[in-house]
Amino acid sequence: MNLFGMLEVSGSGMTAERQRAQIVVNNMANAQTTHTAEGGPYKRQLTVFRAQGQADFPRQLMTLASFDPAFAAGRSGAAGVRVERVIPDNQPPVLRYEPGNPDADAKGYVAYPNVDPVEEMADLLGAVRAYELNASAVQAAKTMIQQSMSILQ
Repeated sequence: MNLFGMLEVSGSGMTAERQRAQIVVNNMANAQTTHTAEGGPYKRQLTVFRAQGQADFPRQLMTLASFDPAFAAGRSGAAGVRVERVIPDNQPPVLRYEPGNPDADAKGYVAYPNVDPVEEMADLLGAVRAYELNASAVQAAKTMIQQSMSILQ
C-alpha cells in the first residue's frame, strides 16, 4: 500500500467513527423519549461497519499473478471502512410504573427506551479512541511523505 492509500484508509476510519459517535450521542439525547412519530419509545440505534473496496477473489488472483510488480504492489484489496447501515436495537423497552404519565398504558406502565448511559459512554469512548488512532495514523503518513520529499531534494 502506498502512503496516499494509508491516508484514504485512515480517513475512511475517521469518517465512520464520527458517524458512530453521532449515533451514540443521538441515543443519549433520546434516552428518555417515550413517544416517537412511529409510536412507542425511541429505539436505540446501532452502527454496522463494513470494509469497503474489497476485491473479489478472481481479481485478487489476477493481481497476484500479474507480471508487473508496480501494479501488484499498488493493490492491497482494502480501501477502508464505512458505516454500512444503522439498525435499531431490538431489545424490549424498560417499563416503569407511572400511572399519571400521558404515555402510560392501561396498567399504568410507561415504556422507556432501553438506553444504558454507561454502555453508551463506553461506546462513545471507543469511537473517540478509534478516531484518535486514525488521526495518529494520518499524522504518521504525513510525516513519512514529508520525509520522502526531503530525501528527494
